Amino acid sequence: MRKKTVRDVDVKDRRVIVRCDFNVPLDDGGNITDDTRIVASLATVNYLCEQGARVILMSHLGRPKGVFDKRFSLAPVARRLGELLGKEVSMTEDAVGENTRNKVAGLRPGDVLLLENLRFHREETENAPDFARELARMADVYVNDAFGTAHRAHASTAGIAGYIPAVAGFLVEKELQVMGEAVTNPKRPFTAILGGAKVSDKIGVISSLIDRVDNLLIGGGMMFTFLKAKNLDIGKSLLEEDKIPLAVELMDRAEAKGIKFVLPVDVVVAEALDNQAPHHTTAVDNIPPEYIGVDIGGETSGIFSDIIRKSSTVIWNGPMGVFEMPNYAKGTEAIARAMAECTGTTIVGGGDSAAAVKQLGYSGSMTHVSTGGGAALEFLEGKELPGIAALLDADR
Repeated sequence: MRKKTVRDVDVKDRRVIVRCDFNVPLDDGGNITDDTRIVASLATVNYLCEQGARVILMSHLGRPKGVFDKRFSLAPVARRLGELLGKEVSMTEDAVGENTRNKVAGLRPGDVLLLENLRFHREETENAPDFARELARMADVYVNDAFGTAHRAHASTAGIAGYIPAVAGFLVEKELQVMGEAVTNPKRPFTAILGGAKVSDKIGVISSLIDRVDNLLIGGGMMFTFLKAKNLDIGKSLLEEDKIPLAVELMDRAEAKGIKFVLPVDVVVAEALDNQAPHHTTAVDNIPPEYIGVDIGGETSGIFSDIIRKSSTVIWNGPMGVFEMPNYAKGTEAIARAMAECTGTTIVGGGDSAAAVKQLGYSGSMTHVSTGGGAALEFLEGKELPGIAALLDADR
């Protein structure tokens, strides 16, 4: 069901509080090393400013565990946001309180104010009603533009929506439109590529996608549990032994539905989990007992890439190998390149996959790179996201 957006409410002269995802990486000097999430917020913030709203932004940064910690201050975000907007972004010393309310009261149309880190208060993650009410008191309208936190029922994502009208920002709107269309009404062939370390992290997604896709391609550390389920020796590769029966069940379900469940035919194996360790490519039925699987092999990359290029809709979540180490990033690079070359709808489901695509320079070639890791997974799984459920329905 479509949700109301900032276009559906009058924001002129009104105080609009926006939940953003400014959880950006910082170096030891407190400098932002990747401003992707800040850039992603600009469409909504600029629109509100142009419409004459008094804009209040809020976010978390890191895990300060409910206490003030200068290392997690949003001050660097306020500076960078000001540079990107070309205007001053003032900041509060706390997310709530009398001083914060006074700063809000002084806002003029088009002004932008950033609240200090929400998670300096444990009430944020506890979704405490008093804290949610305190945030709501400062504004007339609430906008959720933080898809990356929409799967959390926190005060700033769900609780606040109980007190003032709640709508989606442009970023959340795009996430729901693109991924929603892919999941509910995909152009076919529909291919999903799943990687990452553990089967247990992706059980719900695999189970849900088996009912929807034409091709399911499996890579990353999780592939070894599936290979083991086919009675192959996997050496010292990552294995979730207790998930072997589930792996068998999932493969049987795919076969019964006529889904192509594609496992690697070759893998890169190394003597140790080290970029400089001796490594080579081998067939999946010939993995040496003392070696660890670290990437899909070249033949598998070719098979996967061919399927991707022939697909009309592709969703990818999870790297194909230990992509942080250059020698084991080739499989992930091949998938990113194939998706960039695909003429269909290509969606990268957040997390490590999004980081890999950005690092490799392919972000601009994708239809959509999700800003939510866990949220994207739960959305693809078909779960209701608390931060989305709390927004007003468009037909209301």
